Amino acid sequence: MPHPDRDSTAELLDVAAQMRAAVEQVVTGRPDLVRMTVAVLLAGGHLLLEDVPGVGKTTLAKAVARSIDCTVGRVQFTPDLLPGDLTGVTIYRAATQEFEFRPGPLFSHVVIGDEINRASPKTQSALLESMQEAQVTVDGRTHPLPRPFLVIATQNPVEMEGTYPLPEAQRDRFMARLSLGYPDARDELAMLDLQETSDPLADLAPVTDAAQVARLIEITRALHASAAIKQYVVDLVGATREDPALRLGASPRASIQLLRAAKGLAAVDGRPFVLPDDVQELAAPVLAHRLIPSAEARLAGRGPADVVRDLVARVAVPSGSDAPAGDHPTRVSVRSAAS
Repeated sequence: MPHPDRDSTAELLDVAAQMRAAVEQVVTGRPDLVRMTVAVLLAGGHLLLEDVPGVGKTTLAKAVARSIDCTVGRVQFTPDLLPGDLTGVTIYRAATQEFEFRPGPLFSHVVIGDEINRASPKTQSALLESMQEAQVTVDGRTHPLPRPFLVIATQNPVEMEGTYPLPEAQRDRFMARLSLGYPDARDELAMLDLQETSDPLADLAPVTDAAQVARLIEITRALHASAAIKQYVVDLVGATREDPALRLGASPRASIQLLRAAKGLAAVDGRPFVLPDDVQELAAPVLAHRLIPSAEARLAGRGPADVVRDLVARVAVPSGSDAPAGDHPTRVSVRSAAS
């Protein structure tokens, strides 16, 4: 795939900065979280937001969706939700004596899945085909989904009442998993001032549309990543398959999505090329939720994210992994655009 021209690159970096600034109007005090979220969006990946109730997972998902002028499907996952409630159903029209397909909420550009792990595994499995192939099959007929197709799902920790752990195949289809955490006292106070008398989501205006996002995703995937960067990604992912602290390592899909996410982060940071820092910063968000620790690691209190951080510290960082030779890439000031 050829590298994008200067005009395409400038458009990508400009819209990335605008999206980041728009979402930060709603999600205050968490610039790194917003930065990662926009990076995953531009990389064309699905995002899983995990944390306890009330910390702003759904607000972040809605803010991202609102920043794009596109169709949005909202699904509240519950134990009695059926696969057809997501994909749609085929009904028989007596007047015409024909079958008619009624699409479900998956037929949207952005699908917000609230508390995804409260649905049964059978319903969760309805997302597998759509998240990987951007299509659904109902009654033997395959229906393509709109492009871009992005799933932003929230979930509560699995130890909370009424939750089902996501299957490994389901987790592997999410490009990244992010945790919001509690805001500090100063940011929480600013949140009270901002939302005391109004809803900031109501004032959020779109900064782009679905057609432009689809084009920007293709531009993002064509950003420069040197052979050394690609080898670094392969080395990191390969190390997860050999580490004795892990019972299940990362899949080849993880390698693809780690590289794509790194390109998305480069775009958000105003660079049309990938640095090792991008890969390192995204290693835990992209890889940890795909891994299963060994029994020994569990007993030692080491989670997958801890193992990934250890691997990042051990795997050799490549050299010669910056911008293409002779190129002076366009940059934008994300800081100034977001302020």
